[in-house]
Amino acid sequence: MDLGIVRDVVIEDDKIEIIITPTYSGCPAMDAISMNIRLELISHGYTNIKITSVLSPAWTTEWMSETGKEKLRTYGIAPPNARQQFCNDVFAADETVQCPKCNSSQTSKISEFGSTACKSLYQCRDCLEPFDYFKCH
Repeated sequence: MDLGIVRDVVIEDDKIEIIITPTYSGCPAMDAISMNIRLELISHGYTNIKITSVLSPAWTTEWMSETGKEKLRTYGIAPPNARQQFCNDVFAADETVQCPKCNSSQTSKISEFGSTACKSLYQCRDCLEPFDYFKCH
């Protein structure tokens, strides 16, 4: 819920359908997320469960809750910036990303892709720790 991937919950008689949208098309975590949703519903007595993935409209980081962003930070992943820097309607290449470990803004991008396609790999120049940044999109 906090990541904004649960789009809708439809309950009809004894059937429950959860509609989810991946952060990226082909997100490898969606199978695990679907299974965790199913297991959680089963633990609450639901047995007639349908999990539906939809790609349109595409997921956006705007759907994340502030609680979700704080949970990412606590886990060691820099959440998406609230304000993007724009240059001719294109995201600026040198976006300032705050280190989730020491809160320094002295960071640099190491790779466009981190542990998954929805994240970039950064390194803090103060504490020297590498970390993932959840890309805005």
